[in-house]
Order: sequence, then structure tokens, then C-alpha cells
Amino acid sequence: MEYLEGIIYPDNTLPGVAPSKRRAIYFSTAKTLAAIHRVDVNAIGLQKYGRRDNYCKRQVERWEKQYLASTGEGKPARYQRMLDLARWLKENVPEEDSSAGAGTGLVHGDFRADNLVFHPTEDRVIGVIDWELSTLGNQMCDVAYSCLPYIIDATPTERTNYGGFQHTGIPDGIPQLEEYLSVYCSFSERPWPAANWKFYIAFSLFRGASIYAGVYHRWTMGNASGGERAKFAGRIANTMVDCACDFINREHVLQGQPSIAAPWQEFGREQEGSISTKDQGKFVPNEKVMHLRKKLMKFMEDHIYPMEGEFYKLAQSTSRWTIHPEEETLEALAKKEGLWNLFIPLDSAARARKLLFEDGSLVSPGSSNDLLLGAGLTNLEYGYLCEIMGRSVWAPQIFNCGAPDTGNMEVLMRYGTKEQQKQWLVPLLEGKIRSGFAMTEPQVASSDATNIECSISRQGDFYVINGRKWWTSGAMDPRCKVLILMGKTDFSAPKHKQQSMILVDINTPGVQIKRPLLVFGFDDAPHGHAEIVFENVRVPATNILLGEGRGFEIAQGRLGPGRLHHCMRLIGAAERGMGLMVDRALSRTAFGKRIAQHGSFLSDLAKCRIELEQARLLVLEAADQLDRHGNKKARGILAMAKVAAPNMALKVLDMAMQVHGAAGVSSDTVLSHLWATARTLRIADGPDEVHLGTIAKLELQRARL
Repeated sequence: MEYLEGIIYPDNTLPGVAPSKRRAIYFSTAKTLAAIHRVDVNAIGLQKYGRRDNYCKRQVERWEKQYLASTGEGKPARYQRMLDLARWLKENVPEEDSSAGAGTGLVHGDFRADNLVFHPTEDRVIGVIDWELSTLGNQMCDVAYSCLPYIIDATPTERTNYGGFQHTGIPDGIPQLEEYLSVYCSFSERPWPAANWKFYIAFSLFRGASIYAGVYHRWTMGNASGGERAKFAGRIANTMVDCACDFINREHVLQGQPSIAAPWQEFGREQEGSISTKDQGKFVPNEKVMHLRKKLMKFMEDHIYPMEGEFYKLAQSTSRWTIHPEEETLEALAKKEGLWNLFIPLDSAARARKLLFEDGSLVSPGSSNDLLLGAGLTNLEYGYLCEIMGRSVWAPQIFNCGAPDTGNMEVLMRYGTKEQQKQWLVPLLEGKIRSGFAMTEPQVASSDATNIECSISRQGDFYVINGRKWWTSGAMDPRCKVLILMGKTDFSAPKHKQQSMILVDINTPGVQIKRPLLVFGFDDAPHGHAEIVFENVRVPATNILLGEGRGFEIAQGRLGPGRLHHCMRLIGAAERGMGLMVDRALSRTAFGKRIAQHGSFLSDLAKCRIELEQARLLVLEAADQLDRHGNKKARGILAMAKVAAPNMALKVLDMAMQVHGAAGVSSDTVLSHLWATARTLRIADGPDEVHLGTIAKLELQRARL
């Protein structure tokens, strides 16, 4: 026993800790557990510290006896589900538990945040306390126990909601469960635990329930430690049992492969001579992403590219504001292939799942709830897929990954009430309806959103909206049923507290769609951009999002990922342009030789490739920082990507059009439409000048430090 000067974090949410520091603390925790599990017990004389084999089997029996001793006649009532859970655990002990081989060794037995002592000024563990339950055995039990904050918050209080991070939303900066496990598996050199994850989490909850049942029994007898908090231990015990039973009944509890290619790179390997994943480069898609990428590329080749001509034909006809019947067929196929709603990040999916599906009242016919909430990707992982969708202007909608729906769904997932989500989010997730986003106004410079003049006035149980919006993306779509509108609820409040966002049913009286707006002659039918007048539009007060004066807060949460999605798609558009340019240069002859043999072309082609790769790396870095640090911390790199990607795409597409000659500016190729879309993105979601200002201000701030 020795004194350590350091910090103990008793709250798993790490309140008051910066997001980047939270991430480092969690990764250091995983690394510390891996270090414990890599200890050679023979080398330090602990080979007889305990039996390695059948650890879980013995532990289940031990904690079942403990529970039976704390409940029953004359004691707190026994919970039948606890007995059922014990039976399930006995029947499902992993085969790996029966041997004393790999995966067994030193077990701490109570490895959690408040048993770690961190350095006073550095994000590293300097001590581990409370070794009373340590022994030799199955080390994955330690791992699962350390992951319980993601599943349940077992802090003894009188509240009724004990949901963990996956239900309440992961605090900013704390890594996803898969990221935490990836770090552990990397440093411990253990295999990914998906195969038996249900058992290990259920066992951890079972053990916790038994401990809390004992605490509650002692409280009823007047000799429990923990004071008044102990009176809530019985409730927590039963909640942990319910949580375990629900967990083992889930279809999917952990991704089949690590979700992050190499998040542990921030720490680096310490073993000399080892070969790390980081030797392959920072941005290497993992197996799961590569599998999805192959499926997506095949889908594009088999279904999207061959249909582009048909989609364009309808878009130029008198029926252009209707949906091509093949679009619905392809959407159904995309769902079947698991390529639906890929944009949804894990934390948003967790909140939506908690609000919408856990009570069993909402089930989508013909598709699982897991499918509706995406594949559990990070922004970085989605980047590799979103890029492919960007190669066709028609593709994002087919996969339910098109703007503005993605941003609107993100807003509803993050900020919507359960009622708002049921009414609007679920049909959007299912692809049954579309949505629009109404922010920009014709009479003011909307790049400064404080200029917006549209009014949202409270009148009893309603809000009355008056104003004019234009470039309301998605509003012309015949399936568009709801708009998210930004306007002022309080003209006298501080500038950034005047704005609010509200849901508007597009069929509400007073909503007048004046005209579709053209982008270089393209009306982007059947989705389009509309000019809309709102004249005394009355909507229920319950339609307000997050509360009055929270518009800027929502906008920042919405626009960060949204801007990045645009950048990802622009990388794909540029790649499409590169491919078409090279094909054209190899097939056309000018002045006695192929265009591809002309020196000027070769030089320009090389420069295009260099700029494209530079932009791609910048976009991937922005996605990575968004995942690790959140919108606010990543705003500088997001601004850089938002400036770089459109300008790069315009240059590449312009070069591709030049190589195509007259055909390049016609509608016979996709180039002119891709170029027009790219040009709008130097303005949409903030013009270049605004983002350049952000970058410059941050640079000046750095210089002052």
C-alpha cells in the first residue's frame, strides 16, 4: 500500500472535463486494463493465485448463492427474472471458459473508473485500487464490467431511468463502445469479443444485481454502508436484471468487427519491433467498411449508373415533379442490401432507439429497427461510403442519405421529443416521406443568420409564422411532408438567442410554394429548391424544437455533419469526373495522337489527382476530428474541408468538361450537372468567405497563445 497523489473520477460521464481529455481518459483506461491482462503471472510468482479454468461457471454459482442468501422469506422478495437469468447464464457459459488457455490470466474483478488513480496533470493511470476480488480466470469478464457505463448507470439514486450511454447519448468526447474495445483488443492482442458479448455483459449485470441485492438486504437490517443511498439498491438490482434480460434478447449487441480502424494511434505502441495497424496509414477502412464499400460500388454499377439516363429523361419531361417508379424499387433493394440510412452516427442512433423502439410500440413492417437506424458507423467510416454515393446526383436519395433529409433526421434524433420523432422521424427513416429545410431568405444576407427576419410568434397553444424563404431544399418533392424552419421568436433577445427552429407540416394553411428555383438551368426535379411564403401559418406549440432561442445551437449541431457529407460527396463527384476524363482522353484523337498523349493534358491530369487526394485526406481528417472532439473543437478543420472540397471538385470537373469538348457542357454527360451542384456548395451551408473567416480567426487565436 502506498500513497499516490492523483485524481479519481467517480462519475463515468466525466462532468467538467474537456471532450478531448475525456477521450484520452477512456483510452488510457482501456490501455491500463490491457496491461493488467498482459501480465505474465508465472514470471511474478502468481501462477497459483487462482484457478484459470471454469471461472465464469464458478462465478455464476457464487453470485447466485449470494443472491439467494440476501432474498427470500423474511428478507427482500426474490425476483423471478434473476433466477431465470442465472439459469440462462449457466446454459450459455462460453466454451472458451472451460480451458486455462488464451484469454485467461490475472483478473482484477472490480475494474471501473473510480478504482483508477490518474496522474494529476497527465491523462494516464498511475494506480489501480480495490484488488479484493482479484484472482486468475476469464479476463473478458473484466472487459465487459468496465463497459457497463455504456449499458446502464447504476448510481444509487431515486430516479427511475438508469440508462447507460447507449440509451441516453454518449457525452461529448467519450469514445463509442466499439472504439473503447478496439483500443483494449489492440493493446491486449485479444480477438474481438462479439461472439460471446451477450454472455459477458449479462454476467456483469447479474453480478452487479447480486451485490446490490446484498446491499439492500443489509440496509433493511440497518447495517448497510452507503447511508441513505443504500435504500435504492433493491430497485437498482432489479433494474440490472431487467437490463440483462433485455440485452440477451437483442438481435445485435456488438458489431461483428471493430468499428474503428486504429483509434489507438493517439497513444502509439510501446513494444519494440511490433508491427502496428498504423504502419498502414491513418485512414485505412476496416473490414466492415470495406464490405459495405464493395456492396455499395456493385449497387452503383448494377443499378444507379444504368438508370441515370431514365432519371434524367423524367426530370426533363412535363412529369418531372413525380417520382420515377424505379426509384422506389431501388430503395427497397437498398434496404434489403443493408445500405439504408448509413449516415446515422452511433450516438444519434442510441438516443433514437431509446425513445422510439425500446418499449416495443414502434416496429417498422418488413424491416428491423436496427436497419432503420443505420449500420452503426462513425463519421469517418461513413466518409468512405458517402464518397461513392456522390458519384451520381441520384444516388444519395436511393440510400436515404440525401440532403436535406439527413440533416433533418439528425436534428430530430438529437433534439426531437418522442412525439416529434414518432410523427416525423420514423416515416423519414423509413423513406415514406421527404422533408425540407427553410432557412435562407431573399431579402437579407442569410450567410449571417442573425439577419433572418421570418417571425415565429407564440399565441396560446400555437406559434404563428410569417415570412418568406427561398432555396428551401427538398420542398418541391411530392413526398415532402414537413419543413424545419428557422425564424425569430424574440426580436429583443441577444442576437444568438433570437432564433428558434420549428416543425411545419407543409400542408398547413398559409404555406404557399411560389416557384421552383433553378441552378444554372437545373431545377433538380423531382426534389428541387423552392421559394415559399409563410402567411399566418399556425402550428402547434409542441412543434418547437428544443425550445425558444435554441436555433443557433441546433444549426451548429446540424450543419457540422451536413457540411461534411457535402464534402464527402464532392470527393465522389470529382472521382467520377476523373474517370470520365481519362476514358475520354484515351478514346479521342486530336492532332494525330490520343488526348492522353498530349503533355499539357498529362500535367493537368496529375495536378487534378494531387488536389483530389489532398482534399480527400482533409475531409477524412475532418471526419475523424468530428468523431473524436465534436463540432465545436473540429470547426476549424470542418471549415477547411468545406472550402477545399468544392473548389477542388470544380477544378477537376471543369477539366473533365474541357476534355469532353462540347459534349462536356451538354446534358449528354453527368459532368455539367455535377459541376453545377459543386458550384452551389461554395455558397450553401455557409459561403467560402465565412469559412475562411473562421479559419483565420482560429489561426490568430493560436498565435496569441
